[in-house]
Amino acid sequence: MMKSWISGETLGIAHLSVADISKPDLKDGYMRVRVTHGALNFSDLLMIAEQYQVRPPRPFTPGQELVGVVDEAPAGSGFQVGDRIASKVLWGAFAEYALVRTDMAIRVPENYRLAQAAALPVSYTTALVALDYCGAVKPSDTVLIHAAAGGVGLAAVEIAAARGGTVIATAGSNDRLAIARDHGAKHLVNYRNEDWVDQIKALTAGKGANLILDPVGGEIGENSLRCIAMDGKLLIVGFASGRMPKLAPHLLLLKRASVIGVYLNHDTDPKLLATTNRELEALITGGHINPLVDDHHGFDDLPSALDDLENRRVAGKMVLRIGTEEKADG
Repeated sequence: MMKSWISGETLGIAHLSVADISKPDLKDGYMRVRVTHGALNFSDLLMIAEQYQVRPPRPFTPGQELVGVVDEAPAGSGFQVGDRIASKVLWGAFAEYALVRTDMAIRVPENYRLAQAAALPVSYTTALVALDYCGAVKPSDTVLIHAAAGGVGLAAVEIAAARGGTVIATAGSNDRLAIARDHGAKHLVNYRNEDWVDQIKALTAGKGANLILDPVGGEIGENSLRCIAMDGKLLIVGFASGRMPKLAPHLLLLKRASVIGVYLNHDTDPKLLATTNRELEALITGGHINPLVDDHHGFDDLPSALDDLENRRVAGKMVLRIGTEEKADG
Protein backbone atom coordinates (compact mmCIF):
# COMPACT_ATOMS: atom_id res chain seq x y z
CA MET A 1 0.00 0.00 0.00
CA MET A 2 0.99 3.63 -0.39
CA LYS A 3 -0.25 7.09 0.51
CA SER A 4 -1.60 9.18 -2.33
CA TRP A 5 -3.34 12.50 -2.78
CA ILE A 6 -6.74 12.11 -4.43
CA SER A 7 -8.90 14.53 -6.42
CA GLY A 8 -12.44 13.18 -6.31
CA GLU A 9 -15.84 14.12 -7.69
CA THR A 10 -15.91 17.48 -5.88
CA LEU A 11 -13.61 19.86 -7.72
CA GLY A 12 -10.99 22.21 -6.29
CA ILE A 13 -7.90 22.05 -4.10
CA ALA A 14 -9.98 22.48 -0.92
CA HIS A 15 -11.48 19.03 -1.55
CA LEU A 16 -8.25 17.10 -2.04
CA SER A 17 -7.74 14.19 0.35
CA VAL A 18 -5.10 11.60 1.25
CA ALA A 19 -5.90 7.91 0.86
CA ASP A 20 -4.11 4.58 1.27
CA ILE A 21 -4.21 2.79 -2.09
CA SER A 22 -2.37 -0.08 -3.74
CA LYS A 23 1.02 0.50 -5.34
CA PRO A 24 0.77 0.59 -9.13
CA ASP A 25 1.64 -2.68 -10.88
CA LEU A 26 4.36 -2.70 -13.51
CA LYS A 27 3.22 -2.68 -17.16
CA ASP A 28 4.88 -2.73 -20.58
CA GLY A 29 7.09 0.27 -21.26
CA TYR A 30 6.94 1.53 -17.67
CA MET A 31 8.98 1.29 -14.48
CA ARG A 32 7.83 1.88 -10.92
CA VAL A 33 9.46 4.76 -9.08
CA ARG A 34 9.56 5.52 -5.38
CA VAL A 35 8.77 9.23 -5.44
CA THR A 36 10.92 11.58 -3.37
CA HIS A 37 9.59 14.88 -4.72
CA GLY A 38 6.72 16.09 -6.85
CA ALA A 39 6.87 19.45 -8.63
CA LEU A 40 3.84 21.72 -8.91
CA ASN A 41 2.60 23.32 -12.13
CA PHE A 42 -0.26 25.67 -12.99
CA SER A 43 -1.69 22.86 -15.07
CA ASP A 44 -2.18 20.88 -11.83
CA LEU A 45 -4.61 23.55 -10.66
CA LEU A 46 -6.48 23.38 -13.95
CA MET A 47 -6.61 19.57 -13.94
CA ILE A 48 -7.93 19.46 -10.37
CA ALA A 49 -10.60 22.01 -11.39
CA GLU A 50 -11.35 19.98 -14.55
CA GLN A 51 -10.37 22.92 -16.75
CA TYR A 52 -7.32 21.31 -18.41
CA GLN A 53 -7.22 19.62 -21.81
CA VAL A 54 -6.23 16.35 -20.12
CA ARG A 55 -9.11 15.14 -17.93
CA PRO A 56 -8.32 11.92 -16.07
CA PRO A 57 -11.15 9.71 -14.83
CA ARG A 58 -12.06 10.57 -11.25
CA PRO A 59 -10.95 9.90 -8.63
CA PHE A 60 -7.32 10.39 -9.65
CA THR A 61 -3.92 11.27 -8.19
CA PRO A 62 -2.79 14.72 -9.38
CA GLY A 63 0.78 15.77 -10.18
CA GLN A 64 2.59 15.73 -13.51
CA GLU A 65 6.26 16.07 -12.59
CA LEU A 66 8.29 13.90 -10.24
CA VAL A 67 11.71 12.73 -9.21
CA GLY A 68 12.64 9.60 -7.35
CA VAL A 69 14.41 6.26 -7.29
CA VAL A 70 13.62 3.27 -9.50
CA ASP A 71 11.83 0.63 -7.44
CA GLU A 72 11.24 -1.90 -10.23
CA ALA A 73 12.20 -1.82 -13.91
CA PRO A 74 11.56 -4.19 -16.83
CA ALA A 75 14.44 -6.11 -18.35
CA GLY A 76 16.09 -4.32 -21.26
CA SER A 77 14.85 -0.88 -20.20
CA GLY A 78 18.34 0.41 -19.46
CA PHE A 79 17.33 1.25 -15.89
CA GLN A 80 18.06 -0.59 -12.68
CA VAL A 81 16.64 -0.57 -9.18
CA GLY A 82 18.16 2.38 -7.32
CA ASP A 83 18.68 4.62 -10.37
CA ARG A 84 17.76 8.26 -9.75
CA ILE A 85 15.39 9.68 -12.35
CA ALA A 86 13.12 12.63 -13.07
CA SER A 87 10.10 12.43 -15.35
CA LYS A 88 6.86 13.96 -16.52
CA VAL A 89 3.71 11.88 -16.06
CA LEU A 90 0.16 12.52 -17.25
CA TRP A 91 -0.95 12.47 -13.61
CA GLY A 92 -0.06 10.52 -10.46
CA ALA A 93 3.06 12.31 -9.14
CA PHE A 94 1.71 13.26 -5.71
CA ALA A 95 1.97 9.77 -4.26
CA GLU A 96 4.63 7.60 -2.67
CA TYR A 97 4.98 5.47 -5.83
CA ALA A 98 4.24 6.14 -9.51
CA LEU A 99 4.64 4.51 -12.91
CA VAL A 100 7.02 6.27 -15.31
CA ARG A 101 7.47 5.62 -19.01
CA THR A 102 11.04 4.46 -19.55
CA ASP A 103 11.48 6.67 -22.64
CA MET A 104 10.49 9.80 -20.68
CA ALA A 105 12.89 9.38 -17.75
CA ILE A 106 15.81 11.78 -17.31
CA ARG A 107 18.81 10.39 -15.45
CA VAL A 108 19.84 12.40 -12.39
CA PRO A 109 23.56 12.33 -11.45
CA GLU A 110 24.52 11.26 -7.94
CA ASN A 111 25.89 14.72 -7.14
CA TYR A 112 22.63 16.48 -8.07
CA ARG A 113 19.96 17.33 -5.50
CA LEU A 114 16.80 15.36 -6.18
CA ALA A 115 14.66 18.35 -5.18
CA GLN A 116 16.31 20.41 -7.93
CA ALA A 117 15.86 17.64 -10.47
CA ALA A 118 12.10 17.79 -9.90
CA ALA A 119 12.09 21.03 -11.92
CA LEU A 120 13.57 19.41 -15.03
CA PRO A 121 10.80 17.39 -16.75
CA VAL A 122 8.32 20.25 -17.34
CA SER A 123 9.91 23.66 -16.74
CA TYR A 124 13.35 22.98 -18.21
CA THR A 125 12.02 20.74 -20.97
CA THR A 126 9.54 23.45 -21.99
CA ALA A 127 12.25 26.12 -21.96
CA LEU A 128 14.62 23.92 -23.95
CA VAL A 129 12.02 23.11 -26.61
CA ALA A 130 11.12 26.80 -26.83
CA LEU A 131 14.65 28.12 -27.21
CA ASP A 132 16.43 25.33 -29.09
CA TYR A 133 13.71 23.76 -31.23
CA CYS A 134 11.19 26.57 -31.76
CA GLY A 135 13.49 29.56 -31.43
CA ALA A 136 16.79 28.14 -32.75
CA VAL A 137 18.58 30.45 -30.31
CA LYS A 138 22.02 31.73 -31.37
CA PRO A 139 24.82 33.47 -29.44
CA SER A 140 24.05 36.66 -31.35
CA ASP A 141 20.42 36.72 -30.18
CA THR A 142 18.88 39.05 -27.65
CA VAL A 143 16.38 36.97 -25.70
CA LEU A 144 13.57 38.65 -23.77
CA ILE A 145 12.13 36.40 -21.07
CA HIS A 146 8.96 37.36 -19.23
CA ALA A 147 8.16 36.15 -15.70
CA ALA A 148 11.85 35.38 -15.50
CA ALA A 149 11.78 34.27 -11.85
CA GLY A 150 9.03 31.71 -12.41
CA GLY A 151 9.58 28.02 -13.11
CA VAL A 152 9.75 28.15 -16.93
CA GLY A 153 11.11 31.69 -17.02
CA LEU A 154 14.09 30.98 -14.80
CA ALA A 155 14.82 27.79 -16.72
CA ALA A 156 14.81 29.83 -19.93
CA VAL A 157 17.18 32.41 -18.43
CA GLU A 158 19.72 29.69 -17.64
CA ILE A 159 19.41 27.90 -20.98
CA ALA A 160 19.54 31.10 -23.07
CA ALA A 161 22.63 32.22 -21.15
CA ALA A 162 24.22 28.79 -21.61
CA ARG A 163 23.62 29.12 -25.37
CA GLY A 164 25.42 32.47 -25.38
CA GLY A 165 22.41 34.74 -25.84
CA THR A 166 22.02 38.15 -24.22
CA VAL A 167 19.17 37.77 -21.75
CA ILE A 168 16.75 40.54 -20.83
CA ALA A 169 14.62 39.43 -17.88
CA THR A 170 11.30 40.93 -16.85
CA ALA A 171 9.52 40.38 -13.55
CA GLY A 172 7.14 42.24 -11.26
CA SER A 173 9.51 43.08 -8.41
CA ASN A 174 13.15 43.94 -7.84
CA ASP A 175 13.61 40.89 -5.63
CA ARG A 176 12.48 38.59 -8.43
CA LEU A 177 14.66 40.42 -10.93
CA ALA A 178 17.66 39.85 -8.66
CA ILE A 179 16.96 36.11 -8.82
CA ALA A 180 16.97 36.24 -12.62
CA ARG A 181 20.25 38.19 -12.56
CA ASP A 182 21.84 35.56 -10.33
CA HIS A 183 20.88 32.87 -12.88
CA GLY A 184 22.34 34.58 -15.94
CA ALA A 185 20.20 37.57 -17.00
CA LYS A 186 22.25 40.55 -18.22
CA HIS A 187 19.51 43.21 -18.22
CA LEU A 188 16.59 43.57 -15.80
CA VAL A 189 13.23 45.25 -16.46
CA ASN A 190 10.28 45.59 -14.07
CA TYR A 191 7.19 45.15 -16.23
CA ARG A 192 5.03 46.90 -13.65
CA ASN A 193 6.59 50.11 -14.95
CA GLU A 194 4.48 51.68 -17.69
CA ASP A 195 7.51 52.25 -19.93
CA TRP A 196 8.88 48.69 -19.95
CA VAL A 197 8.51 48.42 -23.74
CA ASP A 198 10.59 51.59 -24.17
CA GLN A 199 13.20 50.15 -21.81
CA ILE A 200 13.51 47.04 -24.01
CA LYS A 201 13.93 49.24 -27.08
CA ALA A 202 16.60 51.32 -25.34
CA LEU A 203 18.52 48.22 -24.26
CA THR A 204 18.54 46.93 -27.85
CA ALA A 205 19.38 50.25 -29.55
CA GLY A 206 15.86 50.34 -30.96
CA LYS A 207 16.13 46.95 -32.67
CA GLY A 208 14.05 44.90 -30.22
CA ALA A 209 14.52 41.33 -29.04
CA ASN A 210 15.14 38.48 -31.49
CA LEU A 211 13.34 35.95 -29.30
CA ILE A 212 10.63 36.67 -26.75
CA LEU A 213 9.51 33.91 -24.41
CA ASP A 214 6.08 34.57 -22.93
CA PRO A 215 4.52 32.38 -20.24
CA VAL A 216 2.20 35.21 -19.14
CA GLY A 217 -0.07 36.16 -22.04
CA GLY A 218 -2.59 38.98 -21.78
CA GLU A 219 -1.24 42.52 -21.99
CA ILE A 220 2.35 41.33 -21.62
CA GLY A 221 2.04 39.20 -24.75
CA GLU A 222 0.29 41.96 -26.68
CA ASN A 223 2.91 44.60 -25.88
CA SER A 224 5.75 42.20 -26.63
CA LEU A 225 5.13 42.74 -30.34
CA ARG A 226 6.03 46.40 -29.82
CA CYS A 227 9.59 45.49 -28.88
CA ILE A 228 10.28 42.50 -31.15
CA ALA A 229 13.12 42.64 -33.66
CA MET A 230 12.78 42.31 -37.42
CA ASP A 231 12.29 38.59 -38.20
CA GLY A 232 11.83 38.02 -34.48
CA LYS A 233 9.94 35.16 -32.86
CA LEU A 234 7.36 35.38 -30.09
CA LEU A 235 7.35 32.03 -28.28
CA ILE A 236 4.01 31.37 -26.57
CA VAL A 237 4.53 29.14 -23.52
CA GLY A 238 1.41 29.76 -21.46
CA PHE A 239 -1.16 32.17 -20.09
CA ALA A 240 -0.36 32.61 -16.40
CA SER A 241 -2.19 35.96 -16.43
CA GLY A 242 -5.42 34.09 -17.07
CA ARG A 243 -6.00 35.85 -20.41
CA MET A 244 -4.86 34.94 -23.90
CA PRO A 245 -3.21 37.83 -25.77
CA LYS A 246 -4.96 39.57 -28.64
CA LEU A 247 -2.04 39.89 -31.03
CA ALA A 248 -2.04 42.71 -33.60
CA PRO A 249 -1.48 41.32 -37.14
CA HIS A 250 -0.10 44.62 -38.44
CA LEU A 251 2.77 44.48 -35.93
CA LEU A 252 3.62 40.97 -37.08
CA LEU A 253 3.52 42.16 -40.69
CA LEU A 254 5.72 45.21 -40.14
CA LYS A 255 8.36 43.19 -38.29
CA ARG A 256 8.06 40.07 -40.46
CA ALA A 257 7.71 38.37 -37.10
CA SER A 258 6.48 34.89 -36.19
CA VAL A 259 4.34 33.65 -33.32
CA ILE A 260 5.15 30.07 -32.34
CA GLY A 261 3.31 27.87 -29.89
CA VAL A 262 5.60 25.82 -27.66
CA TYR A 263 4.42 22.27 -27.01
CA LEU A 264 5.99 18.85 -26.74
CA ASN A 265 3.71 15.87 -27.32
CA HIS A 266 5.38 12.93 -25.62
CA ASP A 267 3.49 10.42 -27.78
CA THR A 268 3.90 11.95 -31.24
CA ASP A 269 7.35 13.57 -30.84
CA PRO A 270 9.58 10.69 -29.68
CA LYS A 271 12.68 12.02 -31.47
CA LEU A 272 12.28 15.50 -30.01
CA LEU A 273 11.67 13.97 -26.57
CA ALA A 274 14.85 11.89 -26.81
CA THR A 275 16.88 14.86 -28.04
CA THR A 276 15.55 17.10 -25.30
CA ASN A 277 16.35 14.56 -22.59
CA ARG A 278 19.92 14.16 -23.89
CA GLU A 279 20.40 17.93 -24.01
CA LEU A 280 19.07 18.31 -20.46
CA GLU A 281 21.44 15.64 -19.19
CA ALA A 282 24.33 17.42 -20.94
CA LEU A 283 23.35 20.77 -19.40
CA ILE A 284 23.22 19.14 -15.96
CA THR A 285 26.58 17.40 -16.20
CA GLY A 286 28.12 20.54 -17.71
CA GLY A 287 27.02 22.58 -14.70
CA HIS A 288 25.01 25.01 -16.84
CA ILE A 289 21.70 24.78 -14.98
CA ASN A 290 21.01 25.21 -11.30
CA PRO A 291 17.24 25.07 -10.70
CA LEU A 292 15.87 27.28 -7.95
CA VAL A 293 13.32 25.28 -5.99
CA ASP A 294 11.11 25.96 -3.00
CA ASP A 295 10.78 22.62 -1.22
CA HIS A 296 9.64 23.70 2.24
CA HIS A 297 6.25 21.99 1.79
CA GLY A 298 5.96 18.38 2.94
CA PHE A 299 3.59 15.72 1.60
CA ASP A 300 0.69 16.75 3.84
CA ASP A 301 0.96 20.38 2.70
CA LEU A 302 -0.17 19.92 -0.91
CA PRO A 303 -3.30 22.14 -0.68
CA SER A 304 -1.36 25.04 0.85
CA ALA A 305 1.47 24.55 -1.68
CA LEU A 306 -1.03 24.73 -4.55
CA ASP A 307 -2.53 27.86 -2.99
CA ASP A 308 0.94 29.45 -2.85
CA LEU A 309 1.44 28.57 -6.50
CA GLU A 310 -1.95 29.92 -7.55
CA ASN A 311 -1.30 33.22 -5.77
CA ARG A 312 2.30 33.45 -7.03
CA ARG A 313 3.92 33.28 -3.62
CA VAL A 314 6.91 31.41 -5.00
CA ALA A 315 10.11 32.06 -6.92
CA GLY A 316 11.44 29.33 -9.15
CA LYS A 317 9.79 25.92 -8.85
CA MET A 318 7.48 24.80 -6.06
CA VAL A 319 8.40 21.26 -5.02
CA LEU A 320 6.57 18.93 -2.63
CA ARG A 321 8.69 16.68 -0.40
CA ILE A 322 7.15 13.19 -0.56
CA GLY A 323 9.74 10.58 0.46
CA THR A 324 13.44 10.00 1.00
CA GLU A 325 16.05 8.54 -1.28
CA GLU A 326 16.68 5.72 1.16
CA LYS A 327 13.99 3.05 1.16
CA ALA A 328 12.30 2.60 4.52
CA ASP A 329 12.50 -0.79 6.18
CA GLY A 330 9.55 -3.04 5.40
